[in-house]
Amino acid sequence: MKTRPLAFSVHLLTASGAALALMALVAATEGNWRLMYEWLVIALVVDGIDGPLARKVDIRRNAANWDGTLLDLMVDNLTYVFIPAYALVYSGLLPYHWGLVAALLVTLTGVVYLADVRMKNPDNSFSGFPGAWQMVVLVFLTMSPPPWLTLGVVTSLAIGQFLPLKFVHPIRTRRWRIITLPMTIAWLGFAAWAAQAGFEPPLVCQLGLAATSLWLLLAGIMMQILPPKVEALRI
Repeated sequence: MKTRPLAFSVHLLTASGAALALMALVAATEGNWRLMYEWLVIALVVDGIDGPLARKVDIRRNAANWDGTLLDLMVDNLTYVFIPAYALVYSGLLPYHWGLVAALLVTLTGVVYLADVRMKNPDNSFSGFPGAWQMVVLVFLTMSPPPWLTLGVVTSLAIGQFLPLKFVHPIRTRRWRIITLPMTIAWLGFAAWAAQAGFEPPLVCQLGLAATSLWLLLAGIMMQILPPKVEALRI
């Protein structure tokens, strides 16, 4: 089947996430957590736009020799799982040995979750916590929680990857997207602000990051508690 250059360029855009992950790792090995997260935020933006672009150019038909889903999962394992796990070991969020335990838990459960063919629900939400560890670790670096809380949250979310709980896809989940999409954009802004400030941003940034993180974490579960018919009656 003929490959169209425009469609193939979307595959290259997705693959650029691997290069961004490498740049993030180089920054992390130098202890430059601010720069590491600047690369990861760019990778998160790429991950958000490559899917809509792929559907726009009908990538499965016009660049069918490459599996876009597989490519996306390989990149996600680097940016969502592996780099944040590295940060848990060396960033000082946890004592070294507990950081190593947390990182091993994240990498093991994260890669298993990404291989689960049931991860997506019919409404394009995720089944279980979607392994967005780069977002979690960024919040940790900004908020500096005590080690016991950090380890507790990591353990809870690792288990949460395999529970029948919904978590929204910030772009593809249609229900409440009018709120979720602005919240996602705001989260990216607060995350970039926090990283630029060396993870010591002003209080308004910390509060904004906490509020948007809570929405993205809990919106899908709220959807399960509040079915569409009940919601419509209340409106």
